Amino acid sequence: MRPAREFFARDSVDLGPLLLGAVISHDTDEGRVSVRLSEVEAYRGVGEDPGSHAFRGRTPRNTVMFGAAGHLYAYFTYGMHVCLNVVASEPGHSAAVLLRGGTVVEGIELARRRRAGASDRDLARGPARLAVALGVPLSASGADLLVPPFELRVLEQPLPFEAGPRTGVSGAGGGAAFPWRFWVAGEPGVSVYRRHARSHD
Repeated sequence: MRPAREFFARDSVDLGPLLLGAVISHDTDEGRVSVRLSEVEAYRGVGEDPGSHAFRGRTPRNTVMFGAAGHLYAYFTYGMHVCLNVVASEPGHSAAVLLRGGTVVEGIELARRRRAGASDRDLARGPARLAVALGVPLSASGADLLVPPFELRVLEQPLPFEAGPRTGVSGAGGGAAFPWRFWVAGEPGVSVYRRHARSHD
């Protein structure tokens, strides 16, 4: 179903599992690619979540997180990769859900060209790969995911899911205190878990 904006205006930890099984689509001049989400991570905001970009407050980089739910927060990481998030909660609350992995269900030939040499399983298996497969650039940050060139359809009934520590979040923002990584067991689009490799910041 196509959700109303109110669907996203909830705690990111509650929203995360509801995005499992959702299909996000992006249209470009090359065509459309759609990915069924199988893994996400929730991040809260100012003073609540040491792993969040918004933990220390608003900056030019994270200002989209403080805006309306259902918008795209894209950021650059490792000096080379774009990662995509869905803004959650009410304006001012600075929460988002990172799209960690999924399976291409439409536009697979285009996704293969964008991710040359990758197996079909790996086309969108991991946050940077997912962004490349969809063809979403950093400049799309702030875009409304409920209008073209995006489309986001969610399931009417949530899928069974598993939860655990977030991937690659070091220090106080990782570990058992923040079991906010959610995934669908057995889905091929779930990425390999890497413990405390790097801070989300």
